[in-house]
Amino acid sequence: MKRKTLLLALLALFPAFLFAGEGMWIPMLLQYNEKEMQEMGMKITAEDIYSINHSSLKDAIVLFGGGCTGEIVSDYGLLLTNHHCGYDYIQKHSSVEHDYLTKGFWAMNKGEELPCPGLSVIFLREMRDVTEKILFNVTPDMTEEERDAKINENMKKLIAEFEEETPYKVSIKPFFLGNQYYMLFNEVYTDVRLVGCPPSNIGKFGGDTDNWVWPRHTGDFSIFRVYADKDGHPAAYSKDNVPYKPAKHLDISLKGAEEGDFAFVFGYPARTNEYLPAVAVDQEANLIDPITVDLRGKVLDIYNKYQEQDPKVRIQYASKHAGLGNGWKKWIGVTEGINHFHGVEKKQAFEKDFQEWVMQSRSRYMYMHLLKDFEKNYKDLEPYELAYTYLAEAGLRIELVSFAGRFAKLSEVNKDTPQEEIEKMVAALKTTSNAFFKDYYEPIDREVAVMVLNEYLKAQPADFRPDFLNDIKDVNDYVDKLFAKSMFTDEAKVNELLDDFKPSKAKKLAKDPALQVYQSLIGFYREKVYDQISSISKDNARLQRIYMKGQMEMHPDRRLFPDANFTLRVTYGKVEGFKPQDGKTYRHFTTLEGIMQKENPDIYDYVVEPRLKELYNKKDYGRYADKDGTMHVAFTASVHTTGGNSGSPILNAEGQLLGLNFDRCWEGTMSDLIYDPDICRNISVDIRYVLFIIDKFAGAGHLIDEMTIVE
Repeated sequence: MKRKTLLLALLALFPAFLFAGEGMWIPMLLQYNEKEMQEMGMKITAEDIYSINHSSLKDAIVLFGGGCTGEIVSDYGLLLTNHHCGYDYIQKHSSVEHDYLTKGFWAMNKGEELPCPGLSVIFLREMRDVTEKILFNVTPDMTEEERDAKINENMKKLIAEFEEETPYKVSIKPFFLGNQYYMLFNEVYTDVRLVGCPPSNIGKFGGDTDNWVWPRHTGDFSIFRVYADKDGHPAAYSKDNVPYKPAKHLDISLKGAEEGDFAFVFGYPARTNEYLPAVAVDQEANLIDPITVDLRGKVLDIYNKYQEQDPKVRIQYASKHAGLGNGWKKWIGVTEGINHFHGVEKKQAFEKDFQEWVMQSRSRYMYMHLLKDFEKNYKDLEPYELAYTYLAEAGLRIELVSFAGRFAKLSEVNKDTPQEEIEKMVAALKTTSNAFFKDYYEPIDREVAVMVLNEYLKAQPADFRPDFLNDIKDVNDYVDKLFAKSMFTDEAKVNELLDDFKPSKAKKLAKDPALQVYQSLIGFYREKVYDQISSISKDNARLQRIYMKGQMEMHPDRRLFPDANFTLRVTYGKVEGFKPQDGKTYRHFTTLEGIMQKENPDIYDYVVEPRLKELYNKKDYGRYADKDGTMHVAFTASVHTTGGNSGSPILNAEGQLLGLNFDRCWEGTMSDLIYDPDICRNISVDIRYVLFIIDKFAGAGHLIDEMTIVE
């Protein structure tokens, strides 16, 4: 009864959460969205999507690798996610001799599936509202530190209590900026194997040029399989493990996505900040993001130059390039989107109304100085955010320095350090070293080092940057000496150190110039930056919680939703195109014909596979063609997504798989900060194109046979 009463009280506190089309909704509370979803066209129930009493769609959804979403599509643990989500593991298995990035990979039987050490998938088994217990003895007169301490104390106690009763991993996360808390019961599987992936000319077709852009023609998918012990429980990799049998797998629809159809995405969105004040949005979009874009763009130019010259280097830096390029392109879109749609001005207009509303009643005194406090905090925060940005995007962008930093703890050991602890560090560093040198090309790193250090010196004042920078007279000469004198450019020297490491070597290790640069960077951060960012950010969190409460009181009927926080969410909307600007209209889908139109054999990202061209010329699409006779590749919908939703299933009104979400339109990438339903669109690869590539292109029809296909 207490739980029900608390839930009703929270719903009264957050009335605008009950019925909304946009947003990222907690599946446990989806019954309050059910009516609107069904009015929009949904033919299933909230219980079909999330249930703890019987199997439901949630049992087929996983957090993939800690940063993406995946979905189970067979009774034998077969899992679909994006190509870019599996990219690191595809790259790790690739070499010049076995170039799975270029040629793709298809396991024709389970014995050929490739283990992926370090990869895990997480199933949510249950959510529970524990707000009352977490906020027990938390009072309004507490300082922020006292409040946090009490909440953490309550969390630890509750987690310990439940971990004794359940085999699942237990965690607790805040929602609504700390006004509500949910306990999550997760099951973690660590034996996950690569089953198949298309060539990058399909899985990454269009590359960085097309990234975040519509129209899109990318077959962004990869296939994995989850394994378990003979009883279906999580287990470390073993040849004796068997394919995981899920409580639920997704049915797959061949009907396609039609304009105006209801659709929903079920996955793990990472972070949104929809309720920030104007000053915060302005700082991120017009100060921090442009600096990051500029630095990353220059690094990518260097990567491109060397990757185009050497196939081995192209493979070595493929994953690094993809990781850098994804954020680089997105942040360009964020800045342009916010400015084009006057996002800061709109927030300022709202804040003017908010302040007028505050002045209308003495009961609103707690909100009186909120906006001024935000202004002061973000002004104070600016130099520290700039310092952090240059440290991360310039100083630590030098691979030699970042790699050397992994040895910092080892350089501090002494004769009193337990031998067992040293051996553990050495073993971990051997693994790190092998991975580093496999994908390291010194000429790239040298050129990047020269560029970023020049930029660092130009941008940051001498009295507010790491000490080592002030000792540089000539950057080119400094970099030459750094790389010549550091042991961390030489794999043999690193292996020699680790193979016979003794505490007596720690002092010599600590004197390595690359490690000293790392220590200078981190020392500056700890001494001059961290405390200020931490203090101001904590105060901003306090202000934000109050500001959120004020916004909800001011507009009790306003359509609001909880920010994403890497927990399982449902988002829904319609399949539809959009008009990004006057005179330009996009339809909601693309076809294989568009791939042929983009073909350019001289540009790697636009090379079309001969087999794909053959199938196109013959119009040999099998049962995967649309009713119009074409092979649909991707489609857009007005469903609110963000990072972490990559690989999420987009489902139709019956809860059947329509495709895999993999991107947003560039014009709408500001949706993490400001959502505009007229322009923000998510982009998904059509599941029929996925099946077509698996079956007709790769000849891996045995994988199709595992799936439940709805004609």
